[in-house]
Amino acid sequence: MQYYITINGRTVGPMSAQQLMYYDIDSNTPVSRDGSDWAPMFTYPELMELYNRHRGRVSGGTDGVSQRLLCGLLAIFLGYLGIQYFVVGKTTAGILTILLSLVTCGGWSIITLIQGILMLCMSDAEFNRKYVQTTSTFPIF
Repeated sequence: MQYYITINGRTVGPMSAQQLMYYDIDSNTPVSRDGSDWAPMFTYPELMELYNRHRGRVSGGTDGVSQRLLCGLLAIFLGYLGIQYFVVGKTTAGILTILLSLVTCGGWSIITLIQGILMLCMSDAEFNRKYVQTTSTFPIF
């Protein structure tokens, strides 16, 4: 099933229920299945169940540890290996990072250091929009 949401006066969607959880939402966020009949999210039991399971953590197999925190630290300390991209499922970006590190003799690690600091400074919702849910193959900043 596909859903639409309204955030900051802007309609976003269609997206799956799982994708919806990556946005900065609450139980009163307007939701629609077809883009026209809007109701608060608490009127959708399937969304509220998923929301309650995911509240306070980011899904992705990190056992409650914020994926943003994990990726930020990996980018700072091991960024030249592209591990932060493998964690969020961007395999192509991880391989490209390794190649860029080799070609630049490790110089690419300066970019990943900056990327890691920026990851630690952003919210989980912003991190998920920029790195997890993006259609970009190689999200840098």
